[in-house]
Amino acid sequence: MKDNDNLAIERQTFVTHLECAMEGDHYPADQIHNLSKAGKPLLVRYDLAGVKKALTKEALSDRPADMWRYREMLPVRKVSDIVSLGEVTTPLIRLPKLGKKLGGGEIIVKDEGRLPTGSFKARGLVMAVSMGKALGIRHMAMPTNGNAGAALAPYATSYGIRTTIFCPADTPEDRAAVRHGLSRQRTDRRLRQDRRRGQGKSRLVRYLDPERAVPDRR
Repeated sequence: MKDNDNLAIERQTFVTHLECAMEGDHYPADQIHNLSKAGKPLLVRYDLAGVKKALTKEALSDRPADMWRYREMLPVRKVSDIVSLGEVTTPLIRLPKLGKKLGGGEIIVKDEGRLPTGSFKARGLVMAVSMGKALGIRHMAMPTNGNAGAALAPYATSYGIRTTIFCPADTPEDRAAVRHGLSRQRTDRRLRQDRRRGQGKSRLVRYLDPERAVPDRR
């Protein structure tokens, strides 16, 4: 999807390095890494002073209202590496009746259901897949209770990256229903539907026990 300037115009990026979330040691950006030496996630760091000089509030407000308007503060350096399905800016919705019913106070809900995969997980997974494309990754895998895997599958396979998605069989059914509005059976069906939507390159694996994983061939 290349229908606005955010996805078509090259813009300067300000990534400086990656940093261990625990120890703070640095790793070079634009290279494939796993966890840090301490076994912790790597955080992307930016030249925020450089961003401040290069990007004004006026310029930002004039851009199309989607996630990619913040390109200077995102890790993807080239528009050719962006794998977008349309990550719109989602609204904050006030719920005064519910607030009154619960005894006062303002309740505001951010409606992330308007994102392409129906979940806020689309934001993180579009970034992960775009960086995977930039780094030449051909196969991605992740565990999920539902919506994260349902976000990875269409993004990855829209570009042609193979995916393996692990869905634990011991996830309590009530937790799956609360998180996704789905029963366990419907959660698996949702992942399979998103796999098909992504042109069939995703592989769903259901854990049966800690020692064994069986591919879902349905």
